[in-house]
Amino acid sequence: MTKKVTRVNEATIRFAGDSGDGMQLTGTRFTEATAILGNDLKAIPNYPSEIRAPTGTLAGVSAFQLMFGSSRVFTPGDLPDTLVAMNPAALKVHLKDLKKGGSILANANAFTDKNLKMAGWESNPLEDDTLAGYTVFSIEMSKLVGIALEESDLTKKEIERTKNMFALGVLFWMYNRPLEPTEAWLKKKFAKIPSVAEANIIAMRTGFNYGETTEIFTTSYSVEKAELPKGKYRNITGNEAVTYGLVAAAQKSGKELFLGSYPITPASEILHNMSNLRNFKVKTFQAEDEIAGIASAIGAAYAGDLAVTTTSGPGMALKTESIGLAVTTELPLVIVNVQRGGPSTGMPTKMEQADLFQAIMGRNGETPVPVLAAMDPADCFECAFEAARVAMKYMTPVILLSDGYLGQGSGPWKIPNPDDIPEIEISHPDTSAAGEEGFMPYQRDEKEARPWAIPGTPGLEHRIGGLEKENITGMVSQDPENHQIMSDLRARKVRNIAKEFDPLEVYGEKQGKLLVITWGSSHGSAHVAVDRSHKAGKSVSQLHLRWLNPLPSDLKSVTDNFDELLIPEVNMGQLALLLKAELIRPIHQLNKMKGEPLRASEIETKIDEILG
Repeated sequence: MTKKVTRVNEATIRFAGDSGDGMQLTGTRFTEATAILGNDLKAIPNYPSEIRAPTGTLAGVSAFQLMFGSSRVFTPGDLPDTLVAMNPAALKVHLKDLKKGGSILANANAFTDKNLKMAGWESNPLEDDTLAGYTVFSIEMSKLVGIALEESDLTKKEIERTKNMFALGVLFWMYNRPLEPTEAWLKKKFAKIPSVAEANIIAMRTGFNYGETTEIFTTSYSVEKAELPKGKYRNITGNEAVTYGLVAAAQKSGKELFLGSYPITPASEILHNMSNLRNFKVKTFQAEDEIAGIASAIGAAYAGDLAVTTTSGPGMALKTESIGLAVTTELPLVIVNVQRGGPSTGMPTKMEQADLFQAIMGRNGETPVPVLAAMDPADCFECAFEAARVAMKYMTPVILLSDGYLGQGSGPWKIPNPDDIPEIEISHPDTSAAGEEGFMPYQRDEKEARPWAIPGTPGLEHRIGGLEKENITGMVSQDPENHQIMSDLRARKVRNIAKEFDPLEVYGEKQGKLLVITWGSSHGSAHVAVDRSHKAGKSVSQLHLRWLNPLPSDLKSVTDNFDELLIPEVNMGQLALLLKAELIRPIHQLNKMKGEPLRASEIETKIDEILG
């Protein structure tokens, strides 16, 4: 039969199933195939905190969502156009988010009485009118892969595991994606077990052919490639981008890179990725705990390395005292916090923006630390590079905030030409710096940064540590006047960083009724909401802040051009509280604490509420 091909500008797909159904793998393979076609995209995984919740339960549902389009894509999408539901629990959890009129691709074999009961369905939703208003494709995926692989040497259980590849094949047909990249990946992944690779390829082709031949599908969809700036692109996660940004900074500064960290969700991939880059003078140390991780990094900074430690919110709490040590010793250190839901252990696999107060103020004493935040997965590269540059230039620890949405989500990254990445100039004092009175470890340059003296350099013996030091000489001092001087110096040094910032850029009109101020991963959703509202004739613009401490010096002059301010955050209003004190004016808030990103539609609704 002849089937219709409908061109659409964008599409959002959510893969959902049991934790053992391979939804993260399936979503990742669809994402990679989509990236190869040249679509812009954003993707985000969503999986439970439990290592292995009981099969078929709501708690065990794992999901992966991506949005792709023929123009710029800023979020993984609000509501999916297509939901792949591999069992009743997946349908139960995610049906509420599916667009009205959207498509459901369901594995009918999983909708047994037992699974329906475990998921809380009173009857089979594939057979009653529960799904009226949706386009439902009820497919016996398990049965069909069993028939396709009946001559395979695989066990029934192993054959059952290939059903996710069948579903992927159907989606490849529905959205005109190529099979070849996934086939090549499967052959490489299972090179030592070719029978498994072949079985998965057969299952995927079976799904693709099912879409092509069965009469239940009458339409497929075409999404043209996006017009992105020319260059070579790859799909990248935020954690990968942080890794490459830090390595690039090490290369451009002529430094070896030392990473001292303890594994923690959702930051562990940075340690994993970094451990594979030893050829770039990268040293990784998997410490026994968070305190040892940062302590080892401080030691590496003292020895002259670009030092890094990575963690999430609970780990930041344990690193707090050592961050204070890095502040008072004035050593360069990059601290990456991939934020997750809290407090305490909280929701390890869910995202939040709730560590801003912790990053700016969460230490004893007056311990100012520069803080910046990435806005999307690709931006993690730029922010990691910038954090390292500032840390070494100003001799200070720097905190880079990412979150689970960015760290484990993905999007296209234009691979930079190494020659276009700026050099980071580093100077270390030599023996001539000793002078007649000896070396002065707190003698400052025009930036008020102290010298980075390498241990073992003749004549540059010096003492640093957690006790307050005398200005210039570095001797231990408990003098009250000296403590005031040193406190002022450390604070002023951080404020000086703002002198380097480019003027703030406003998206939209430079003055008007409403300015939406964002930081971190809220950028994309707010950008979409502001764009929609502006096209609807509303006076609304967006200002995104990369640096959160120090704040840009022109922040007040920019915000004074707008009647109202709105700050959407995945917390209870942390930046809003800081800016109320900074700007001395009321600020509207949109706060969400559900372990998931803000949706563009939520911000758009708030904009309408404010503007009337």
